Amino acid sequence: MTPLDATTTFMATHARLLDRRRFELSFGDGTTGAVTAALAAYRNADGGYGSGLEPDLRSASSQPVAALHAFEVFEEIGPETTSEAARLCDWLTSITLPDGGLPFGLPIADPAGCAPFFAAVDPSVSSLHMTCMLAASAHLTGRHDTAVREHPWTATATEYSMRRIRELDAPGHALEFRFALRFLDTVHDLVPGADAELRRLAAFLPASGVMPVEGGAEGEAMHPLDFAPEPGRPVRAYLAEPLIEAGLDALAAARRADGGWTVDWSSHSPAGEFEWRGWATLRALALLRANGRV
Repeated sequence: MTPLDATTTFMATHARLLDRRRFELSFGDGTTGAVTAALAAYRNADGGYGSGLEPDLRSASSQPVAALHAFEVFEEIGPETTSEAARLCDWLTSITLPDGGLPFGLPIADPAGCAPFFAAVDPSVSSLHMTCMLAASAHLTGRHDTAVREHPWTATATEYSMRRIRELDAPGHALEFRFALRFLDTVHDLVPGADAELRRLAAFLPASGVMPVEGGAEGEAMHPLDFAPEPGRPVRAYLAEPLIEAGLDALAAARRADGGWTVDWSSHSPAGEFEWRGWATLRALALLRANGRV
């Protein structure tokens, strides 16, 4: 049995349906229709997504972070598109605050199984973390989806993200820093000043490429592959190649005996812990393939 065969078995026996369909699309003979049908189970009437699409947020309500996982699908189905991507941008417009940013989360009426950092946020305060994370995802989808690329929300979120990033004089929280770099890397050739801001913020990267996640699980950290997952991207130039190679070696070695990977953060429900493994396995395989290891 090859390593990919072992992972195929793992996904069939451990992963939720959405991630099985995504795996089949990327590494088998799956179809975009099967993937988008699985994603549709998480979509709400307002155009947003909930019901555990973000594994640590079990609420049925539409939430900003769930949009990240929806955009993952919209990017992966390219060059095909779906009208649901633009509809998601419509929903994001509806929750955008007056300054152009998105809140980290919205009120949760059914908090069972939800991570406390989602349940205890102020929905009236914009989050650079959430806004630049989703703006980057929209631009990635927009590479093949004109409706997302030209949607007014994408422009609004981009402008907010650039404005807030220019105000940064320190890296701040590791997760926010990671997504700020991802945003700048994604739009470096689209948005005036983005390349200069990427160069400025990259100077905050530690020499090791490792940045602990404040408030996270013991040992939880951002690593070089979190900051620069793809070869050939501008951000990769700011991390020494031996760090990337060591990260890829460690990632390949982290595959468990059952053929899958896991995450280094704490989950907040049994279902979330289960679902993160399928997501993590897809991410690991995508990173290894992008870097010529699969």
